[in-house]
Amino acid sequence: MGFEESENQRMIAQMIRDFGDKEIRPKMMEWDETQEFPVELFKKLGSLGLMGVLVPQEYGGSGFGYHEYVTAISELSRIDGSIGLSMAAHNSLCTGHILQFGSEEQKRKYLPKLATAEWIGAWGLTEPNTGSDAGNMRTVAEKDGDHFVINGAKNFITHGKSGNVAVVIVRTGEVGDSHGMTAFIIEKGTQGFSAGRKENKLGMRASETTELIFDNCRVHKDNIIGEVGEGFIQAMKVLDGGRISIAALSLGIAQGALDVALQYSKERHQFNQPISKFQGIAFKLADMATKVEAAKLLTHQAADLKNKGKSVNKESAMAKYYASEVAVENSTDAVQIFGGYGYTKDYPAEKFYRDSKLCTIGEGTSEIQKLVISRSLLK
Repeated sequence: MGFEESENQRMIAQMIRDFGDKEIRPKMMEWDETQEFPVELFKKLGSLGLMGVLVPQEYGGSGFGYHEYVTAISELSRIDGSIGLSMAAHNSLCTGHILQFGSEEQKRKYLPKLATAEWIGAWGLTEPNTGSDAGNMRTVAEKDGDHFVINGAKNFITHGKSGNVAVVIVRTGEVGDSHGMTAFIIEKGTQGFSAGRKENKLGMRASETTELIFDNCRVHKDNIIGEVGEGFIQAMKVLDGGRISIAALSLGIAQGALDVALQYSKERHQFNQPISKFQGIAFKLADMATKVEAAKLLTHQAADLKNKGKSVNKESAMAKYYASEVAVENSTDAVQIFGGYGYTKDYPAEKFYRDSKLCTIGEGTSEIQKLVISRSLLK
């Protein structure tokens, strides 16, 4: 296998680096402190084609594949994990669900707006008392003529407040029945549909996370994606691709932590020499770099299979599991290399440290990834 970077990947990477220096770095700590979701920044990302990377050009997207997608997320996350997370969630979850399972009419209605970031997308599966146990969700849709009436709540929803449209999976059958859930497209402003509490998070603070509340929310049957009862099966397939997104996010954070640690180790002098000259530091840098390369290969292996239309269930879980753990390990080592300065907000290491932990939790914890991997091995 060979994963030499394509010209498109190199072009995307350079474009994001230039954009990041101008539009992200000067403001990212302000966004982090205030927990501001910078909607206008994402409009600019939309104009660059980064909010519809995988969407075919006929629907207003960039029409790229998963290698380019991984490059885009990882380069953004190398600068600011919050921005990489929101870009990934918009692309792979809401937009990706409609792209993969929506009708032609739904695709033509929603994808052009999502691909250009005219609209920001949200996706809702998790509930307060279910988490990974999605089969026991309590948000229910009951049929009423040509409509469904939805009641309940979702939580930990990226763009739950600022999103213009959400794809939500709710129960239409029996509890625990994998064919008892259905996916609906719900637009902001629909009566009975609102955002709840915004989470006050440890990291990824510029990526908005809120509740979604459904209070006798009436949704027409035309807003069902696919058929009634297919929602959970669709969601699991969407999450297979979503794991590649979080692997790419993790990869970017791991690389970003290595970047700043390497630079600092060359500049920081102790005992009349750069600390990079000390074996204790040099070996940490060697470990960090090796882990980044391993995470990159796992992530692009999953991307390659996804591009070929093959199953990525095991490979995306491996990539997400390993890369997310590496993000935490590298950011921890970066703080250690910075020493006392790593514990201050005057230097970038602490932000990578705070942002990294979500990668081992969101879109399936590390424990869930190991469950997916082990089940695949034991079939």
